[in-house]
Amino acid sequence: MPDNSYPQLHFIWGGVFTDASFSTLEPGTEESYGPYHDAKTADRVWNEKARRNIDIANHRLFVISVPRPGGAKAG
Repeated sequence: MPDNSYPQLHFIWGGVFTDASFSTLEPGTEESYGPYHDAKTADRVWNEKARRNIDIANHRLFVISVPRPGGAKAG
């Protein structure tokens, strides 16, 4: 039986983008982390990772939340 205590999974994705439109990543710079079972943990990790590259203007990371496979939160 799947663990439905967390209705969403959270991932961090991003990297260094080619320009300020933030639509195309520079090859070889993609980053991804997760899954995380709660938004608080994902936000903490996002903050830590983003601060490491704060001097790179086109570096961006995003927290992406998706429904957990297997259904909604029990209860």
